[in-house]
Amino acid sequence: MRSLGTALLLTTIPSPMLRSLSDSFLSLLYPQPCAVCSQSVENRRNGVACQSCWSQTRIFTAAETLCSKCGAYLRDKPSTNAVYCHNCEEHFYDSAHAVGVYEKALAATILELKRTPYIPVTLRKHLRAAMRRFELPSSTVLVPVPLSAKRKLERGFNQAETVAAFAAKETGFCVENAVLERTVHTAIHRIAMDKKAREMSVSKAFKLSRPEKIAGKDVLLVDDVLTSGATVSACAKILKKGGARTVRVLTLGRAVLR
Repeated sequence: MRSLGTALLLTTIPSPMLRSLSDSFLSLLYPQPCAVCSQSVENRRNGVACQSCWSQTRIFTAAETLCSKCGAYLRDKPSTNAVYCHNCEEHFYDSAHAVGVYEKALAATILELKRTPYIPVTLRKHLRAAMRRFELPSSTVLVPVPLSAKRKLERGFNQAETVAAFAAKETGFCVENAVLERTVHTAIHRIAMDKKAREMSVSKAFKLSRPEKIAGKDVLLVDDVLTSGATVSACAKILKKGGARTVRVLTLGRAVLR
């Protein structure tokens, strides 16, 4: 049992210092290797990646140039004008926003999110900052990109629903998990897949189950990673046919296509 003296001492320690001490003890007792570089993770707030790998990950801050439609990373310096990559001209969503480039600590954290429905503190902080960079109309509803029944059964949850639940808590908007349904179990998209292969794999993979929930509304479509944009474009097409006024996309990671 903790002594009264120890308890009193702990109450006088500022909480950031207490967290630091706790992290130090945990790293000694239960060392966790960084999922990126295999060095020790010093702070449990960082999840599965160490602070060094987080600092090397490109998190968007509006100090870089992104495609004004799909959010593709274009260059380090900001632009005073709207810039487009022209790879997303035929996509059906209105704009896409991400926390950062799908690499290093962010990629490792997203992969862990597919295994465990938990968003670590560091990623939560970056996600809040990302959501503050674009305005959402008061009529916004959040719609997670659905998994197929087979994949959801394998995982036990949908990671997009986890992200949407956090976004809903931060914004006060409602989440509609049953609006979209994935009717086809498609292969997981890989960065190496070409544009045509991605588009073909999802062209008929979704259907709208509850159109009344999004008719006349502005939709924030939520997923973990935007690769080519084929999946969210297919979802946006169906949502707009069902009466959605606009469809914006929010993801954690944005892949850089070669």
